[in-house]
Amino acid sequence: MRAVYLATIASFFLSEAAIADCPSPDAIQAFVQDWQAKRPAKALPVSNMKDAICARDKLVEVLAGSQGKVVGYKAALTAKAVQERFNWNAPVAGILLEKMVLNNGATVPAVFGSRPVWEADMLLVVKDEGVNQAKTPEEALQHISGMRPFIELPDIALGPNEKVDGVQLTAINTAARLGIAGAEVPLEPTSETVKRLAEIKIVATDVSGATLAESVGSATLGNPLNAVVWLVEGLAKSGRKLKPGDLISTGSFSPLTPPKPGQTVTVRYEGLPNTPKVSVRFE
Repeated sequence: MRAVYLATIASFFLSEAAIADCPSPDAIQAFVQDWQAKRPAKALPVSNMKDAICARDKLVEVLAGSQGKVVGYKAALTAKAVQERFNWNAPVAGILLEKMVLNNGATVPAVFGSRPVWEADMLLVVKDEGVNQAKTPEEALQHISGMRPFIELPDIALGPNEKVDGVQLTAINTAARLGIAGAEVPLEPTSETVKRLAEIKIVATDVSGATLAESVGSATLGNPLNAVVWLVEGLAKSGRKLKPGDLISTGSFSPLTPPKPGQTVTVRYEGLPNTPKVSVRFE
């Protein structure tokens, strides 16, 4: 099954040394200006994944000026339902910057971007550089220190008439904008933990306790740890490595849902010790 999960890895991590037909600095700057102003932007002029990766890296370089250093990576389109929404059949990935990750209980505007949505997610925390040699979920777990509950707040950012597929989503850094992270929950490096991560139930509720969405860990590539393996194989192809403390967003466990003013969303992880939770309030 691993071959199925990882066969499309090149969709994100084509060699970054390859020459790509990148968008111009003016095109990147125009997108950034719209992103900062929370205005719907025009699609970036990319025609293939190589162009999109180049565009993403240029975009992240500019955004780092206001959003801070790289703190991790985001695996997107890891769930079948989200792939279908974007008419794409493979994962893609983006880069997380320091100011994109907020603490549990944060309050953010409901209109935090031009096309804001929320989704239940999780972060895995890299323990050591041995993760870069991981070939299986079991091997990956040996080098993961824990899990942080995570509600991602993507901003699709483009105008409603713009085409958004895997290529364009990669170009705009997989819509990374914000996310709410809870405290780290240690993960024991055992086969039981691997099984538990695939079987945990992820439930999103509102302030009344009503269920907004629910899923299981296996919804993302069969196991959230497969997102780690997917990332490190691609990083190796491009001469890059994960480092201790890096965060890995493993992908969506719920539909991409527009937030409502006054709404509080809580995501809990049933099957992990003490049922970890994370919450965000939209104003």
